Amino acid sequence: MVKVPPSRLGDPVAEIFKNVLKDRYEGMVIEGIGYIILLVDYEFNPVGQISPGDGHSYHKVKVKVLSYYPEVNEVVEGRVVEVEEFGVFVRLVTTDALMHVSQITDDYMDYNSSQGILVGRQTKRIIQKNDWVRARVAAVSIGRGAMTDKIGLTARQPFLGKSEWIEEDIRKLAGEKPKQEAKA
Repeated sequence: MVKVPPSRLGDPVAEIFKNVLKDRYEGMVIEGIGYIILLVDYEFNPVGQISPGDGHSYHKVKVKVLSYYPEVNEVVEGRVVEVEEFGVFVRLVTTDALMHVSQITDDYMDYNSSQGILVGRQTKRIIQKNDWVRARVAAVSIGRGAMTDKIGLTARQPFLGKSEWIEEDIRKLAGEKPKQEAKA
């Protein structure tokens, strides 16, 4: 059921429903459905019901949406949007997932607060804001109430992490020597 406010009852019906449904569903998280990205289509009954003393018109509606529900072990790609001492937040479609510092690489990562980066102690691999990373979804808990939506990521496997890390893994597998940086 969709509730249409009395102030909108004189407006074109299709436009009312489109706006009410977009406002209600886009960006919402629903258990079992996931993150609602976009209202794709809808059907509505233009004849609604009005409850005494309420003034709103209530209508039956069928909605088709584009949604994203992350699944454990799914491989995803996203942009690092925040770097903290405890890990990085990676933007996945419409939400941010946490990749804990222990899940970025097999190497211990040190946090450099002045530069806002994490650096591998042995590998010297750096992860920072705006890096693109490939990771595997390790944990999902969404749609169970406000502030409880959580997605955990890991890149502690071959062929995950930043693209240059993946290329390095492929070279190692092929028996090639690591690329040396050009000296000036």
